[in-house]
Amino acid sequence: MSRKHPSHLSRRSVLGLGASFLAAPALGQDVFAPVPENDPAIQRNISSFRAQDWRPHFSSTRGGAILVDTTSRALHYWSGDQSIYRLYPTSVPLSEDLTRRGRTSVVRKVVGPSWAPTPAMKRRNPEWPDFIPPGPDNPMGTHALYLGWTYYRIHGTHDTRKIGRRSSNGCIGLYNEHIAELFGLVEPGAQVLLI
Repeated sequence: MSRKHPSHLSRRSVLGLGASFLAAPALGQDVFAPVPENDPAIQRNISSFRAQDWRPHFSSTRGGAILVDTTSRALHYWSGDQSIYRLYPTSVPLSEDLTRRGRTSVVRKVVGPSWAPTPAMKRRNPEWPDFIPPGPDNPMGTHALYLGWTYYRIHGTHDTRKIGRRSSNGCIGLYNEHIAELFGLVEPGAQVLLI
């Protein structure tokens, strides 16, 4: 059975979602990105996904705006003209000391990113390889949005078990099909806020 929308929303989430639609009529009807079928990692977290309003977080959506909520493990995207809003489940950093919060922007977009562990990752995991080229073994999946912070990315993952969990070394991970969609919507310069 294909899931287009979360089916286990709380009454408060449904009311909040309904109110956000009334308050923002320009939003598209299909704000929830489809969740890949039968992914148990995401099912336990689906109830925490709720639509957000951009106004408490950004002064405008000019150039596009991405909000990453590390508590609910969700990424929100608004197009510059607010005609598009998307909500994606994510993976987030393993621990608070790996979590960076604040404002940055998308500085580069890469299809088929390669990966190399940061110096801190290599100290924690000396057995890790020094470099992994694009492909199915690459932990950055099929697409990556490079942020203004060194070593931080919003990227895909081939390991779908990570989505909905604290499982990264600092980056924000999405299903490959979700990062591909977001990649097509976002331009360099888009605002990014991690909370």
